[in-house]
Formats: sequence, C-alpha cells, structure tokens
Amino acid sequence: MFLNSLDTIVAIATPAGVGGIGIVRLSGTDLRKFTLSILGQEIQPRVATYKEFLGAEGECLDTGIALYFSAPSSFSGQDILELQGHGGSVVQDRLIQRCIELGARMARPGEFSERAFLNGKLDLVEAEAVSDLIEAASVQAAKSAIRSMSGDFSKEIKNLVNSLKNVRVFLEASIDFPEDDIEFLDEPILLNTLDDILIRLDDIINKARHGVLLRDGLTIVLAGRPNAGKSSLLNCLVGSDEAIVTPEAGTTRDVLRKSVVINDIPLQLIDTAGLRETSGIVEKEGIRRAWSEIEAADHVLFIADAADITEPSIETVWPDFFIKFPESSTLLTLVLNKIDLTDFAPGEMIGRKSTFCISVKNRTGIDTLVKYLLKQAGQLDRGYGGFSARGRHVAALKTALVSVTAGKKQMIDSGSTELVAEDLRQAQNSLSEITGSITSDELLGEIFSSFCIGK
Repeated sequence: MFLNSLDTIVAIATPAGVGGIGIVRLSGTDLRKFTLSILGQEIQPRVATYKEFLGAEGECLDTGIALYFSAPSSFSGQDILELQGHGGSVVQDRLIQRCIELGARMARPGEFSERAFLNGKLDLVEAEAVSDLIEAASVQAAKSAIRSMSGDFSKEIKNLVNSLKNVRVFLEASIDFPEDDIEFLDEPILLNTLDDILIRLDDIINKARHGVLLRDGLTIVLAGRPNAGKSSLLNCLVGSDEAIVTPEAGTTRDVLRKSVVINDIPLQLIDTAGLRETSGIVEKEGIRRAWSEIEAADHVLFIADAADITEPSIETVWPDFFIKFPESSTLLTLVLNKIDLTDFAPGEMIGRKSTFCISVKNRTGIDTLVKYLLKQAGQLDRGYGGFSARGRHVAALKTALVSVTAGKKQMIDSGSTELVAEDLRQAQNSLSEITGSITSDELLGEIFSSFCIGK
C-alpha cells in the first residue's frame, strides 16, 4: 500500500497561486545532497538561514529562508528541509523540478503526516487532527482539533485500553494457570470494573459525537411536500439564491447541499425533492434520494404550508410521512411556512412536536427558528472542552461498547472467563484501531489520501 518511506519526497506546502511566501518542503533519510546542491552548503539545524536557492548551473532560482530539521527531531521523524521563498507557481515549480532532478519524487497527499505516523511521531488520531485543524470551519472546531493534536483524545483511548488490558491479564492468567496460587479478581470486583469501563466508554462516545458535529456540522434535511417553501427556506438560511425557486411544483429534483456557519456553529443544510406520488422517472429518483437523506439526517425540518393545517394534530399534515419517518433515531421539527397568508402566530404549537410558524417571504419567525437550530446543535457548548472526532471513531467506540457489554453479560450468565476475555480482546482491538496501533493499510491509505499535499 505504502510507497518506499526511504524515498525523498517533495511538495509545495503553501496554497496554490500568487502569494508573498511560497514554501517547498522535502522529507527523506538523507538530505545532504539537496542542501549542498540547492543551498551550496550544509546549514545548521533549526536555524533560519537566508540563502540563494540554486539551479543545476549554479544560477539563482530564488532567495529566501532555508530551515533544516534533522531526524528524528522533525515533524515526519526524517530529515526535513523547508525552502521558504517567494510565492508564485513559476518560482515554486522551478524549485520542485530542481528537487526532482536531484532524486526526489512528488509527495502524495498526506504523505508527510503518514511518515510522521509510521515513525511514531503522531498516532492516527493526532495525524487526523492535523487535517481537521487545516479544514476547521469554525473557531470551536479549530480549538477541538488543537486538543486532539495535543493528545487529549488519544489519552482517553489509551487509558481505556490499559483498563481492558489489566482485566484481561487476570482473566487470562486464571485460564492459563488455574492450579497456581494466584490472586484473581472475584466476580463482584470484575463486574464493577466492567461497569466503570462502560461508563467511561459512554462518556467518550458522547464527546466524540460532539467532536463529529464540530467537524462536519449538524446535518439538517429540509423535507416536505412540493411548493411548501423548502428551497426558499434554504436560500433564506444560507443568505443567497442557491436553490431554484418557481411556482411550479416539483422544481427541486435532486439533493442540494450547502454548508453554513452561524454563530460559529457549522450546519449542513440539505434541500430535497418534494415528497409526493409521481410517475416521472427523474422525480421518482429525486424522491428516493430525499428519503435516503431523511434517514441519515441528524435533524429533519418538515416544511408544510400553514394553510394545510386544519386541526391541531401534526399527523394530519401528511399521515403517510409520519408512518415512514425514522422517528426513533432522528429529531423532527415541524415548520409551517406562509403564515402571512393565515391566522397562525409565530411559535404556535401543534401536537407534541416542536413547531415553528414562519414566513420566508417576510422573514417572520426566521430568527426564532435559527436560535432553535443552534440550540439543537447542542450549542456545541461554548464551554465544551472536547476534541475533534470522525465517524470512524464513533463507530469503533460503539463496537467496543457492544463488546464490553457482551463480556459483562457472559460473566453474569455463565461466568465463562474464556468468553469474557475474548469479548474484551475485541473491545481492545476496536479502541486500538482509533489510534492506529492496530489498523489496516487500506484504512491508513484512505485517511491520509484525504489530506492536502505538502502536509
């Protein structure tokens, strides 16, 4: 899966285009050839040195600051050379070409971070946090990424792994040496220990979910019948005409996604096709996709025309929708639009569901709805001291929770130490996948390929 980590790699570490500074970065096991050829001499590690950057004939390609970091005291754990010259594609491309002439190859996306992971400079969570910090869409997301980069998330995972190891030591010793005079954990102590691990797992799962929301944003799907005002509401929340709005029913036939950050909270807004019976092939596909988005959403806003409400029961708006809606796992809010054409007042409640009465046309009730959406995003707690996380982290934590729960049940039902030990081993492996101490090349390739080139 991985290319030779002994190769010298090179990449531009600054954004493409014209700028005041452009950085070319190299990483390899021995960069003396590059420093001698490009700088004309070796330079002292960790000392910024102003130099000419030389071409093959000794001509000056650029001037700037050269920084050299010797292994293992560098980001990647290898020798690193940074050439901090002037921004601009021509200047940087000439430097890149010179490095390739000297034997370097272009780095793949994320290969510098990949080498840092492979050389033990970062675990997988910390490496992912580097990418999360670069891509942070809000201040809170950036703060959480910094905490993960600093090892806060990894520390909690490693503490859980150590707790599982300690229990497994006693269980497996009792299996391997049943006749020896070894002091083993009795069942009440073991169950209490497993309960403690389950509590900690549940807590870290909640933190990780929070971290995913901070990174990816709360997914809010706008659903409902055609011409209820879904696309108009999306445009209103985003602040621009992103979705086509016409009086003709069924204008929206595909999924439209827009990211917006409101009060430093990221939201992923998804406009969907109007839900109705139709014979049109294209519209049918749009409706199928709409239901897929509804089933995967964190929060669904069911948009209805206020004029369609004839009695105080949400189910009367469209009974078939509420029969099919995955209510157990998805938050649903009823939004009645076009109240400027009815006698409804903003904030009027219908049934047991959270209900908001709005008019996209004159913005009545919009501010109240936005405040509610931010609250449902957990406000992603302003004082939240958590970490950035990804969906794979939550999935692995849930798998570990299931395994520990199964182990506890085995202990209560059968007292089989072999089965309990196996469940705890599986839980430990699931947690180890998060930090990368146990993982596959395929997963590593998938993770690092999503990074930017030069990081």
